[in-house]
Amino acid sequence: MITTPLASTLLLTLLMAIGLFFFIRASVKDRTESETLLSTQPEDALLTQLEQYFTTRAYRIVQLDPAKKQVTFSGVVAPSLGLAIFLSLLAAIGLLCLALVMSMALPQVGSLWWSLVLLAPIAGQFYWQKAKRSEQVQVRIESLTALPTGQQSAVTIVAHRDELITLRNTLPLQPHAN
Repeated sequence: MITTPLASTLLLTLLMAIGLFFFIRASVKDRTESETLLSTQPEDALLTQLEQYFTTRAYRIVQLDPAKKQVTFSGVVAPSLGLAIFLSLLAAIGLLCLALVMSMALPQVGSLWWSLVLLAPIAGQFYWQKAKRSEQVQVRIESLTALPTGQQSAVTIVAHRDELITLRNTLPLQPHAN
């Protein structure tokens, strides 16, 4: 017989398991963003600097369109071993909690509920397989008229959110105020 406290605990545990499932699934979600940055360098110097930057980050040029002043880089993003282990650990804890509550709610099944914990490595394996993918970075450079702030070029970059953050922290580029 399921008592009211046990039923509410079971409901909350099931909601936690659903949230954990979506959290693990979101770990491989595409997070591509576009951002326009300003530079005091002229177009050619900025393009050379960006090409060197992306080359050192294991990207290579796959498409060059001089008419649009656009360059497309491609590279393979490696999955993080630490994140794979972390997701497996989270899944193990979540499944352990679910097994505990289910063993109290349905004791007639016996200790089979504890075998749910054996499914935890699937979370890390899921992340490991899906996170390794080819990423593309699109760079488009535009000349600006002489601004009082000294900005000469604007670069629009379409890339993964983490790549944009690293780029802003590495190169002397200022965010474009819209």
